[in-house]
Amino acid sequence: MRIDLASAPGHPERPNEDWLSAAIPAAGGGVLVTLDGVTPPSGEVGCSHGVPWFAARLGGRLTELSGSRRDMPLGRILAESIRDTADAHRETCDLSHVRTPQATVVMARWDEAYVEHLVLSDSVLLLEAPGGEVTAVLDDRLDRIPRELLRTAASADALRNAEGGFFTAAADPGVAARAVTGRTPRERVRALALLTDGASRWTDTFGEGDWAQCLAVLRKEGAQSLISRVRTLESDPARAHGRGKRHDDASAAYAEL
Repeated sequence: MRIDLASAPGHPERPNEDWLSAAIPAAGGGVLVTLDGVTPPSGEVGCSHGVPWFAARLGGRLTELSGSRRDMPLGRILAESIRDTADAHRETCDLSHVRTPQATVVMARWDEAYVEHLVLSDSVLLLEAPGGEVTAVLDDRLDRIPRELLRTAASADALRNAEGGFFTAAADPGVAARAVTGRTPRERVRALALLTDGASRWTDTFGEGDWAQCLAVLRKEGAQSLISRVRTLESDPARAHGRGKRHDDASAAYAEL
């Protein structure tokens, strides 16, 4: 088994709001967890701790439970981890605020029998079959929303964790039921990758290659090389960078099973 991880902030003077972790439990198999903390617009958010604190708390709990509680499905692990993280600042912060700290989530866990996955919001999971076919597991609700409905902070807030909108891990454990989940027989997965949208933009924003080619970069050159390629593309003034920031936090995890 080979695991390769890399993460980089979008700007050297700002904290990295992503979380990336791997675990190899004593019982065997493995776990990968990737979070992309949601940078709020300027203004009140109801919480004094901030997005990096939230991502570290939630990511740490997800990693712990995924590695130690094989009996718990990933959806339940996400719900429990959101609840535990909320409890850690419930007494000091307004968790009902629409901009309370939140994050996208991708999780993968495998043993001798199955590869389990969970995707919530716009990060990406790639699964490679033994024959080389690559499947992208996506939660595309945010992409289905017309751009004009997300042009202002107020209009985006109205769609955040709301019916007809998009969902992120924040303070409500019930959001775990909105995640894209599934499992694949272990023999049908040769490799897998987890990408925050700062890394996946090599494919979905800049179109430098399809998902299979993206996975090939990870396999041949490593996670850091993929992020470096993205940074080069972002720095090209002739390139449109799509929605969001020109330079975003970027994280990538690759595992050969």
